[in-house]
Amino acid sequence: MNTYHRKLDIKNGCVNLSHGSGGRAMGQLISSLFHEAFGNEWLDRCNDQSAFDVSTGRMVMTTDGYVVSPLFFPGGNIGSLAVHGTINDVAMAGARPLYLSASFIIEEGFRLSDLKMIADSMGEAARGAGVSIITGDTKVVERGKADGLFITTTGLGRLSDGLDLSAEKARVGDRVLVSGCLGEHGVAIMSRRQNLAFQTEIVSDSVALHGLVAVMVAAGGNGIRVMRDPTRGGLAAALNEIAHQSRLGFRLQEEAIPLKPAVAAACELLGLDPLHVANEGKLVAIVAPDVARSVLAAMKAHPLGCDAADIGEAIADDHRFVQLSTSFGGGRIIDWLSGEQLPRIC
Repeated sequence: MNTYHRKLDIKNGCVNLSHGSGGRAMGQLISSLFHEAFGNEWLDRCNDQSAFDVSTGRMVMTTDGYVVSPLFFPGGNIGSLAVHGTINDVAMAGARPLYLSASFIIEEGFRLSDLKMIADSMGEAARGAGVSIITGDTKVVERGKADGLFITTTGLGRLSDGLDLSAEKARVGDRVLVSGCLGEHGVAIMSRRQNLAFQTEIVSDSVALHGLVAVMVAAGGNGIRVMRDPTRGGLAAALNEIAHQSRLGFRLQEEAIPLKPAVAAACELLGLDPLHVANEGKLVAIVAPDVARSVLAAMKAHPLGCDAADIGEAIADDHRFVQLSTSFGGGRIIDWLSGEQLPRIC
């Protein structure tokens, strides 16, 4: 691929079917755009795969597809979101992310300048997280057969010896910790999609969480039962999943759940329950009561956990309900999201 010298007209050009044909144009696209954005020793070898050394111990692997609309939103774009989201899926196992792959399905006519911005943001996000994108794939489909760009990313990480987090491990009496204010990503997408303007701009919280996870694991070890990043379906979906898998319930305190006033106001305006709204840079952890205080202190000392809070506890409940004690002294059930509140959120 290094033999191609003609430069792409990134400023004015668009992707066409030849960029996915396997010929010279595809080579130019890959070398001039993706390799420049992701550049590392693995991609520089220009193979269809990458070989890497494997350390002893257990590995973690995950994959995810990204179809967010719009592709660019306050606080990020589909590229940075794909990197952060996959890193976070690896990190929720308590693992250290190491490598990513990225697959692109691009619609004919997509602007090369937009594709470069997205690729550059992916490279920046990966380098910022200390993770390398070491292999990938590019396909181009005809106009009308896709909606601009879809990305699939796969992540690989290494798990610390003896650590085994899983959704069936929550126990009655465990504490429920969240790493910060909820709902920012979903409201940021909704505001851009509906052309809504708020007095204070709400931006996506998309960010890689493995650094925060590392300090939590150091503080709590196996006292951390399970972690989830509450993306689609928000905190409500994450806790309902854990409740069913662990065969118990949760009781949350509404006044303890961190929400920014702008997000709360936007949700009230749009008729959304913030507990159902997606997050891309927050986590929920179910933690044994004897280490909850030390884990929460470690979270608060980290830049991504300064608004962390203890919002409730796991309780015995054969119905496996997630219950909310409201700030007015009442209570309600936080059920699974019914239908699709906000499609293509990630």
